[in-house]
Amino acid sequence: MPRGFGRGYGRFGRGYGGGYGPYHGSGLYGLVDLLILLGIVYFLVKLFVVATPYAIGLALLLLLRAMIRPHPGRFFW
Repeated sequence: MPRGFGRGYGRFGRGYGGGYGPYHGSGLYGLVDLLILLGIVYFLVKLFVVATPYAIGLALLLLLRAMIRPHPGRFFW
């Protein structure tokens, strides 16, 4: 048995959400963890907002290229 499994850190024991160790979901570590997760979500939302116009523009250019190319009966290939 690996170290730590006898003290509730195992797969089915009280791991992250339990009441043992520094990561028990409350207190200073829980607050820091929550702030880091909120920062990651904020960064991903900002990245999505910035990248959306470029993705739409690329899709329109690919669509325009597919419509101009002389391939009757085929769309992209």
